[in-house]
Amino acid sequence: MPLSLTSLTSFSSSPMKFNASLSRAAVAAAIVACGSLATLPARAQQIPPPPMTAKAWAIVDVTSGQVLAAGDPDARVEPASLTKIMTTYLVFEALRDKRISWEQTVIPGESVRKVGRDESRTFIEAGKPVSVHDLVYGMIVQSGNDASIALAELVGGSQPGFVELMNRAAQRMGLKNTHYTNVDGLTDPQHYTTVADIATLSTRMIQDFPEYYKVYSEKSFTYNNIRQPNRNRLLYLDPTVDGLKTGHTKEAGYCLVSTASRPLPGAPGVNRRVLSVVVGEPTERARVQDSLSALNYAYQNFDTLRVYGANQVVATPKVWKGKDSELKIGVKKDTFITVPKGVADKIKPQLELREPLIAPIANGAQVGTVKVMADGKQLAEFPVVALNDVAQASFIGRAWDALRLMFVKK
Repeated sequence: MPLSLTSLTSFSSSPMKFNASLSRAAVAAAIVACGSLATLPARAQQIPPPPMTAKAWAIVDVTSGQVLAAGDPDARVEPASLTKIMTTYLVFEALRDKRISWEQTVIPGESVRKVGRDESRTFIEAGKPVSVHDLVYGMIVQSGNDASIALAELVGGSQPGFVELMNRAAQRMGLKNTHYTNVDGLTDPQHYTTVADIATLSTRMIQDFPEYYKVYSEKSFTYNNIRQPNRNRLLYLDPTVDGLKTGHTKEAGYCLVSTASRPLPGAPGVNRRVLSVVVGEPTERARVQDSLSALNYAYQNFDTLRVYGANQVVATPKVWKGKDSELKIGVKKDTFITVPKGVADKIKPQLELREPLIAPIANGAQVGTVKVMADGKQLAEFPVVALNDVAQASFIGRAWDALRLMFVKK
């Protein structure tokens, strides 16, 4: 489903202190585990984003799942070769599920002959065996329409069959304003999307296939003795950029989804990922400049903070009618929030428990909520769960606690 707003909060008995600060354009938090992006409240947008020449654009903190700034993110746009993000997603699914393999040999059909000389090509040949590995690299690095068609026919049985899979996947991810009619992004009135949907899809790509995602950082690929460079110029300009996809047609203009990963201050071993989407740029140079400005804007004006680590115990509240008298509670996954610079010191987490907590309680069951507050206003919230099982006590123990509960103020 699309990126949705989820609140981040903490359950400690004392106020939480952060070493970093929050960004101004991104205070409405969305936990990426929910598969949706959250926008920041208007009051947080004090530092304006850089000027953009794109028709539509968005800047997203992938680590926290928050939209930091956007321009016409829900406007219908032509995706051009950004279409191949979905094509690649479904191919990666097939690889993960072992329906196809990297070493598998493919015999491209006659349809690859229809790819025009003015289109991006990997230069595969109809009837000449080629590996899935080379097709994937040709589709991603060279943006080859011929490689995309060959992979679509392999996974979907035919191009129409694969397009049906693309639209089903769009529905499954909650891309409500996206519809595909082809696998490579050629112009069609019924082939459209939005920047918001592109950001959601790109985030899913990054999160769902970390083992395959590295292909997007390849700067060139050689097939059939023809070496072609990756058209994403940011790979050459910024060493922290490792993706994601370019696109261009006369109708769509110049498009680029770019993403960078940089160390997260105060969290050793953890990187913070930011994503930029620009669509409808007037020139190739403009899409590069706007994308680089967008990424730097996110890192310079916002801080992403790890609220809690995975399985970190943040409180041990009392449990009634259980074999254990206390319950360890926390979060199962690392939980992050992005805030404007200078906001971190104002944050005060508030834990709200579903009391009384009565056994049996299963590991992973939600037992409360943490709300992240600043200046008396809620910035985000997230659920807290049991980190262990608590079985019921004996009959006598349950009866004794039932009696005691009668005298406890609810």
